[in-house]
Amino acid sequence: MVQPAHNDAAEQGLSAPGAQDRLSLSRLMVSHYRNYGMAQLDVPASPVVLYGHNGAGKTNILEAISYLSPGRGLRGARLADLNRRTAEGPAGTTWSVAATLETALGPVRLGTGLERKADQPEGDAERRVVRIDGETVRGPAALAEYLRLTWLTPQMNGLFMEGASSRRRFLDRLVLGFDPDHGRRVSQYERVMRERTRLLRDGGADDAWLSALEAQMAESSVAIAAARRDVVARLRGALAASVGPFPSAAMTVTGDAEDGLDSQSALDVENWLREQLAQSRLRDGERGRASFGAHRTDLEVVHLVHQMTAADCSTGEQKALLVSIVLAEARLQAMQQGSAPIMLLDEIVAHLDGVRRAALVDELLGLGVQAWLTGTDRPLFEALEGRACFMHVENGKVSPAND
Repeated sequence: MVQPAHNDAAEQGLSAPGAQDRLSLSRLMVSHYRNYGMAQLDVPASPVVLYGHNGAGKTNILEAISYLSPGRGLRGARLADLNRRTAEGPAGTTWSVAATLETALGPVRLGTGLERKADQPEGDAERRVVRIDGETVRGPAALAEYLRLTWLTPQMNGLFMEGASSRRRFLDRLVLGFDPDHGRRVSQYERVMRERTRLLRDGGADDAWLSALEAQMAESSVAIAAARRDVVARLRGALAASVGPFPSAAMTVTGDAEDGLDSQSALDVENWLREQLAQSRLRDGERGRASFGAHRTDLEVVHLVHQMTAADCSTGEQKALLVSIVLAEARLQAMQQGSAPIMLLDEIVAHLDGVRRAALVDELLGLGVQAWLTGTDRPLFEALEGRACFMHVENGKVSPAND
């Protein structure tokens, strides 16, 4: 049995004045999730520090929280792979995550997990279910209306060196913080695109049906592009005004629809995309992918001080740019929506020097954000002592830290 963590930090008065206005988790429960059997964490609205040896289960807690928002979590794992495994083999019970979210309008109970029909073997007929205040909702997209999350993980350190798909997912996570419907639009677009690709690959598709799918792709592409452009434009000012050790940056979004919207109306871009898709059917069927659309968007970031693209910067500066972007997003959400998003920062301080580590802590405390931070050693978080909830993680067990 995993030990529950008690709300000692709350009893010590760590929550700053005005914490009732923060977006924060007050309780997190995980069941049969990766290396956890059962765990309950009761925490204040202040930052939460999870520390312990590698492999203890720190990142698993952050990943569990990430499934309280749309998408495939901060690792992009298969849902069935989240089920707890034991030395004897599969535990046989599917995973679940539940939390109490504190909002300006009162607490909201969020829950998600894997559901399997009783007469089906493991791995078959599994689907993710989502409940809000005890009521089952249609899908994970509904979670974005309540919980806003942003995260940084060590796996994202190569974001600017990888393919465009990683940067696109990062951008869409930023957009989701300002536009809860963005996830639905992207999911719908991807479903339609997969259907068109399947029909073209198999051959003999009805022309009218293909035209209808392409019309949906074109319309969705423009809507998605408009949302991406809007958020990048909002963030551009916040990033350019960055002060301190985290660099100011310029962000630009490029793509078929995005570029078209620079000089044409949305309707003109939509018509152009539809025509391009119709003309590229033969090629798309042979290649197994669409040649035009929202799935081709990319995000470009420039370090303004060095006047250098992010891909050409050092590893340390690339990490600093990422931190700049998520902090700018948090500042903007706090200003425009009344509260900053909850931040999941996995092993972040280990990759920052002392100056930037202190600056990060100052930013988080100044924003009043509930940030969940992980690290191997408690001394790395010295600047948060007395101002954060510290918990020790060991072998899938979470317990309040010994002060």
